[in-house]
Amino acid sequence: MTPDIAAGRIYDELINADGSPRPGAHSLLKFLQELSPEVLAEKGQALEAVIKSQGISFLVYSDSSNIDRSWPLDLVPRVMLESEWRQTEEGLKQRLKALNMFLNDVYNDRAILRDQVVPAELVDNSPHYIEMASGVRPPFETWAHICGSDLVKDHTGQLFVLEDNLRVPSGVSYMLENRSVMKQVYPELFRNQQILPVSRYASDLLDMLSALSPRPVDHPVIVVLTPGIFNSAYFEHSYLAQQIGAELVQGSDLFVDTDDCVYMRAVEGVSRVDVIYRRIDDTFMDPENLNPESTLGVRGLMRAWRAGKVAIANAPGSGVADDKVLYAYVPEIIKYYLNEEPILSNVPTYLCSNPEHQSHVLAHLDTLVTKPADASGGYGILVGPHATDEELVARRAEILENPRVWIAQPTLSLSTTLTVTEAGDLSPRHVDLRPFVLQSSDQWCSTGGLCRVALTEGSLVVNSSQGGGSKDFWVIADEEAG
Repeated sequence: MTPDIAAGRIYDELINADGSPRPGAHSLLKFLQELSPEVLAEKGQALEAVIKSQGISFLVYSDSSNIDRSWPLDLVPRVMLESEWRQTEEGLKQRLKALNMFLNDVYNDRAILRDQVVPAELVDNSPHYIEMASGVRPPFETWAHICGSDLVKDHTGQLFVLEDNLRVPSGVSYMLENRSVMKQVYPELFRNQQILPVSRYASDLLDMLSALSPRPVDHPVIVVLTPGIFNSAYFEHSYLAQQIGAELVQGSDLFVDTDDCVYMRAVEGVSRVDVIYRRIDDTFMDPENLNPESTLGVRGLMRAWRAGKVAIANAPGSGVADDKVLYAYVPEIIKYYLNEEPILSNVPTYLCSNPEHQSHVLAHLDTLVTKPADASGGYGILVGPHATDEELVARRAEILENPRVWIAQPTLSLSTTLTVTEAGDLSPRHVDLRPFVLQSSDQWCSTGGLCRVALTEGSLVVNSSQGGGSKDFWVIADEEAG
């Protein structure tokens, strides 16, 4: 145990400050303590062999080339009791329900803007606001059908929502594959503990997408729209298409006819498409109505969607609620639409477009985390306590030049859990969690999520694109706590 854990400065997911196992972690810790270094190394080799044999990979972009790497999965899972998870699940569902009500409102009645609960300029000036989506009411008035919210715990063990991802949230395939790999490496642990399954996600995703079909057919035609093999998440696109029995297509495989319906070209002929699970950004979806230079989308797709001839998940324009500036208003959005207190808390957030907030941020850059409101994958984040003087000076200039695109948050002491180091030892590393919530006619939540881990000691950067790794996340039935 590290001094920070023993002193309570860091919350560890497996070990209490006195060194005893946390509820749900007893069997896992006992098992790990009984493993010799040689057996642990053998388990690591078995894990890597399974990952390679199953072709689980991700693409890392660099200045010189794109590198396809094996998925970095750690041997030690993160655990949480089912009772804590069920409360978390309710908070995530509450959050997505309110965000969908917000999206339907801002593209139609705009009541929340008139009532000045959310400043209208934050919506209208958002890079993800699509004017052409105005007046549309998608099926079930649901815009964001798939949401991946990033959760973190602070040094007290309190859970916070760090951000919401409502455009094209990724990572769920790795949640599923992590479990598959761990079952092969640790069959004895799965036999001896009641670990709730994650395998229902694919069938829940299919049910959600099927409910969106504009045609009342038993088996609607569903496609997964991908930018192609060079996209960093292509493994996930192909994996999910296979899991739900959908066709994996690119924009060139689809066309919109004069009847405003979307059709798919295939070897066996042309067929009408009912639902598009799109994995490309809004801007590139339709060169006729959005970016005319896009070669990834389908000409006329927005026209077909507005006519109600095809469903798109997530709906065009749903990224308005993905904006990290709007994130600061989510607690008020929940209260406004649901008349409820938020079950899950936001991390305190400073908007650099607010003069008072900006003054505080500029005076405390070396203690805060600053991040661009429109970025993903960990890009652009600056952790003040770990930044150089040159980086802080550069960030100050960026904030002053364009305050709207920057937010800041306190540097949380993220929780840790034991992780296998390069030397083969077990040592605590910081983690976060991305569960996935689905919404159409109903709501579904994954039983767990993608757990990401910072593999470098002391680092808070967990994104795989920035050198982080992942863990299987176990929700343990409460009766197993002892």
